[in-house]
Amino acid sequence: MLGEISTVFVSHAADILAEQLSGSEIIKFTAAYAVDYGVELPHPTYPFTAPNKRTALFQNLKAFPPQRQYQIIRELCEHATSRGDSPRIIDLKIKLLAQYGHLASENEAGKLDPSLVVEVRHWLDVYPKVQKLYNEAIQKHEHGLFRRNSLDDLRLALEKLTQNLFCNGKSLENQISAIGGFIKANGGSKELANMFEKLVDYFTKYQNTYVKHDDAVPGAEMEFVIEITSSFMKHLVRLGSKT
Repeated sequence: MLGEISTVFVSHAADILAEQLSGSEIIKFTAAYAVDYGVELPHPTYPFTAPNKRTALFQNLKAFPPQRQYQIIRELCEHATSRGDSPRIIDLKIKLLAQYGHLASENEAGKLDPSLVVEVRHWLDVYPKVQKLYNEAIQKHEHGLFRRNSLDDLRLALEKLTQNLFCNGKSLENQISAIGGFIKANGGSKELANMFEKLVDYFTKYQNTYVKHDDAVPGAEMEFVIEITSSFMKHLVRLGSKT
């Protein structure tokens, strides 16, 4: 159903998140939501009676209604990525936002992940012109103004970043294979490289379709596009700093 997160997705999320989080962290986050929303958990304390972390997280998540499941999974993704990039966590968050973004509360809708924005700004210190474009895009979004210009700035920031990293003047559309090669050359897996190539390809097609006409940009998708682009940029700059 449209208003629910499928059991298969919740199980998938529990599998991935349990690899990155300790048992005590899982209980800490889910118990905090249980207290706030008056939910009885099958595993309210740590150590728990479940056979493993994955089962404990899955069963605790299933105790919540869909909107709270969305909030908890998203918060756990953000907590896990605060320690460093994990391709599986990034992929999970993208799928969560793409498939179930409609479950975000009014307070969450249009509200960017502040830790992600801060991290991207930090990593862009070495590329001040790119950082300026990125900051302008974020400011326009936060003030609810110039939606088209915000996405224009964001696209240009990503394009300028790739030009700096690859020492060329190519458009973003013509950087896709270079992005995949750059990730693999700097220790990234073939799967991650392929995922980034596909996502950047989709991103450029999305921009070309919607950004040409300001009134064609769906407002509910702005946060998703900005966060994906921010994740691209953070990961590329971190890889570039190792060269």
